Amino acid sequence: MYCIFSNFCFAGYNIVSKISLDKGMSRYVLVAYGHAFGTLATALLAYLFERNNKSKLSVAILRNVFFLGLLGAVLGRTLFYAGLEYTSPAFASALGNLIPSITFILAVLCRMEKLDIYKRSSQVKMLGTIIAFGGATLMTLYKGHPVISFHSQHSHQHTTGSKSVLLDKDLIKGSLMLMVSYISLSAFYILQTITIKMYPAPLTLTSLTCLSGTILSTIMTAILDHKASSWKLSWNITLLAPIYSVCF
Repeated sequence: MYCIFSNFCFAGYNIVSKISLDKGMSRYVLVAYGHAFGTLATALLAYLFERNNKSKLSVAILRNVFFLGLLGAVLGRTLFYAGLEYTSPAFASALGNLIPSITFILAVLCRMEKLDIYKRSSQVKMLGTIIAFGGATLMTLYKGHPVISFHSQHSHQHTTGSKSVLLDKDLIKGSLMLMVSYISLSAFYILQTITIKMYPAPLTLTSLTCLSGTILSTIMTAILDHKASSWKLSWNITLLAPIYSVCF
């Protein structure tokens, strides 16, 4: 039930993020604000429920927290928003089916999961991985016929030739960005699993990860987006997007 609920949240997250990006919000600022708000929210939860935590932070754990911020915020979320700008929420959600397959492959390579080709469970996982990658390739490269068009046939004939090549390039570019983003997020899950065994305090670890993502994404924003106006939040979708990101 938790997993089903989280997928509903993920679908809404794609839509809200897409609208905010189309409204002109910087993808870099959205990442920074989302992780900053997430740091505050999870820090409060960690204080309420894990203040008696006796686990100690070590250099190895702090190193992992740094890479969790790098994989989750800088690479994962930033590239996800970039790919979302070139595609659509439905397309990004569909390609999101790659995450379990990529995570499974990385888990096998990291020897976190055993692969026995003679076992039915391993055969099903391999088949699912092949189908997921095949579906992602099909969605990226295949261009179907329009089902519903709000333009006349005459205008469609004039605009299709000039725009189809650009749209195809944008779709492929966005797909590659999304795939790299999902690879980063899969690596994030693997590293998160390793780190939670070293530091069994999930809320505190989440807060530290968000803090790492906030620092790294803020540095990235300062380098790539020099406009101070990009940080301005209004009482519209630009405020809803990072708040929804916190809940997600």
